[in-house]
Amino acid sequence: MKTLLVPIHRAGWPFIAIFAVAAIVLNTISEALGLVGVVLTLWCVYFFRDPDRVTPAREGLIVSPADGVVQLIDRAAPPGELEMGDSKRWRVCVFMNVFNVHVNRIPIAGTLSKLSYRPGKFLNASLDKASEFNERQSLSLDLGDGRDMAFVQIAGLVARRILCDVSEGQSVKTGERFGMIRFGSRVDVYLPDGVEPLVSTGQASIAGETVIADSTL
Repeated sequence: MKTLLVPIHRAGWPFIAIFAVAAIVLNTISEALGLVGVVLTLWCVYFFRDPDRVTPAREGLIVSPADGVVQLIDRAAPPGELEMGDSKRWRVCVFMNVFNVHVNRIPIAGTLSKLSYRPGKFLNASLDKASEFNERQSLSLDLGDGRDMAFVQIAGLVARRILCDVSEGQSVKTGERFGMIRFGSRVDVYLPDGVEPLVSTGQASIAGETVIADSTL
């Protein structure tokens, strides 16, 4: 029998505890404030939920690394710090609002060849310039067939912490959890050369499940 309780990401427990204590303190002042504190605590629990996902089994499929809406599809060069060259490739940008699941997942199996963190601003993540100026964690992935791709965690307007739980040289599987971004953000995916996106702007995506491209085509 499946439980009705959704797993919570470990990074959320300190925040949930802080919100819960604040709710108790507010309740000593007034019941109305206490109710506000309870609502905020429940929202915090909801934000840090980490549900299981069913990842497509066929090799070569590239899945969305984030829950949210496909905000932008264009051609762009991967971030310079990844040293993947200046050639433009298809980029799919997924925007997460504060109500989406914020746990990020690996788009396709491979080996992480380079990780690079860069501090920056906290512009609205839905803006195109956020990919250039905002705080970001960039990752390049070797697919094992001579091709590579990249994906980038980008902090947003209210996001203040990017968590990345993987390291260079690590082998990863499609749909595997690799980190999260707190409180509204975006993830950009730079597809392998010659691979085109299978999603459209405005389409909703589910991390680890929604197929955004097929590297075998």
